[in-house]
Amino acid sequence: MSNAPLADRLRPRDFSEFAGQSEIVGPDKLLRKLIENDELSSIIFWGPPGTGKTTLARIIAGETAARFEMLSAVMSGKEELRRIIAEAKKLLEQEKRTVLFVDEIHRWNKAQQDALLPFVENGTIILIGATTENPSFEIIGALLSRSRVFILKHLSRGDIIKIIERALTDEDRGLGRLKIKMPDETKELLAELSGGDARVALNGLELAAKAMGNKKSILGEDIKEALQRTHLIFDKRGEEFYNLISALHKSMRGSDANAALYWLARMLEGGADPLYVARRVLRFASEDIGMANSEALVQANAAYDACHKIGMPECAVHLAQAVVYCAKSTKSNLLYVGYGRAASDARQTSHLGVPLHLRNAPTDFMKDIGYGKDYKYSPEFDYKEKQEYMPKELKGRNYLKFNSQ
Repeated sequence: MSNAPLADRLRPRDFSEFAGQSEIVGPDKLLRKLIENDELSSIIFWGPPGTGKTTLARIIAGETAARFEMLSAVMSGKEELRRIIAEAKKLLEQEKRTVLFVDEIHRWNKAQQDALLPFVENGTIILIGATTENPSFEIIGALLSRSRVFILKHLSRGDIIKIIERALTDEDRGLGRLKIKMPDETKELLAELSGGDARVALNGLELAAKAMGNKKSILGEDIKEALQRTHLIFDKRGEEFYNLISALHKSMRGSDANAALYWLARMLEGGADPLYVARRVLRFASEDIGMANSEALVQANAAYDACHKIGMPECAVHLAQAVVYCAKSTKSNLLYVGYGRAASDARQTSHLGVPLHLRNAPTDFMKDIGYGKDYKYSPEFDYKEKQEYMPKELKGRNYLKFNSQ
């Protein structure tokens, strides 16, 4: 048996072994047809970790008889890309295509993505990019417009159970030779705790199997212990996830920096997406601090940028800086309450027109009917003009009339 991890050994080699994502690779689905008809063009796989992005890329390369090259956007640079492009050009002369799989393509900056673009355009390579981030924001428009995006979802509990059962019965690449017994409820527990991530499930199963000793069965307590070692038990979609983010938010709001740091660590060490946490800290900076200390938003945004650029585990310290800064900062929910009141009025008074003097008048006709008439240009009045900016029905509204600590 290979020394490679179980998750790598059991990686599906074709569609018959592939579990999940039936919406895109099931019989008669678009991607499956493109592959079977050998009409594949560049694509982007967008989805959470452990949902089969890399595996699908390898299956595609095998099904199309193309040469498969893989780059990690975190580890690889332009030199390696140049080598792959040069080899792809030579193979193309022999009518053999090259599939280039770029893992975490969202981590390549605009210049790196631009360097790839000409070779995608002229067909030198077929690009398969994998990203956990929204490609609309992370992939340059020119590259995105030349690629088809396929969205991969968390694997269902049933999909994970199928993968577990294959691991337990496969004697060549799995654990079949060990004749391990695993009750159905234990399989269901492992599937639930894996959070839709096949890699987490297989890593937990493998460690539990190694720790069996003379036992013949893997039970629930074995799975919980294994997952605590490989991937702290942390359901990224369930109640505990929201309990942890709530604890982090409320600890920052209560100015307890130590508690905030602890809950941050619980999330990150448990496998939470640092960008998700960073987005919540960004929200907190305006919702609970806002005008009391506008620097908090700068700190939170810088932490988000660091998470985007370098990822875990390095970015944990940047998030820690932002969380501690926000916890220690003066608090105010002035903006949160004020916007809430304004939004309520906006929903109830959407029929009210903009006062004529505030309207833009780009044509003579608009000027003739009063658009922009009597508007006072603030700089000409040293910003002390007396002028109404609200619809008359809302005159005197003050959304920022108090500062709730």
